[in-house]
Amino acid sequence: MRITRNLKFAAAIVLFMSATCLAQSPAASTEAHQQLLKRLVAAAKERTLHQVRYVPAYVRIPYPNGDVASDTGVCTDEIIRAYRAVGIDLQQEVHRDMEQHFLAYPRRWGAIHPDTNIDHRRVPNLMVFFGRKGEALPITTHAGDYTTGDLVTWDLGGGVPHIGIVIDERAASGRFMIVHNIGQGPKQEDVLFSWKITGHCRYFGDH
Repeated sequence: MRITRNLKFAAAIVLFMSATCLAQSPAASTEAHQQLLKRLVAAAKERTLHQVRYVPAYVRIPYPNGDVASDTGVCTDEIIRAYRAVGIDLQQEVHRDMEQHFLAYPRRWGAIHPDTNIDHRRVPNLMVFFGRKGEALPITTHAGDYTTGDLVTWDLGGGVPHIGIVIDERAASGRFMIVHNIGQGPKQEDVLFSWKITGHCRYFGDH
């Protein structure tokens, strides 16, 4: 009798685990990711309604959820603000990864330890972070390979980096437009192939 009860208990555990795995199936995960990307794109488009002066200065900010003055910022700040609108704090997530894997990140600024004020606001750091924690995608010259919610980085020339996010609005060219801030505040423009692409990825948060 005890053996039978134990077998029934074990079977119940197996059924529970199976149900849990089904609830967390790849299909469910994909659907959640798609919903997050929709919200992220909506947040990025909303950013184009804001007046933002391009101010690249180093600024001390709170941690976590810190931000520079809302009417200032650079290209990375628009990505940070869009993600924060969907509940993802890149300041904290980048910092946590840099604390554990500092040597994986660029050393070009002479930093000897992570800095919550600026690390997440640097395009090269975001490129490393998204490559480590996100979904790396091919860099191609085919517009159809770049879809809504994708993050794209460029070299503007002379090693000057830039970053933007692909949104769900199409330009006259048929390409999806990009929300970015290249000096005139956040705008949505048809600039996917305007510069040399150096990175292409998606990021769904540190789950």
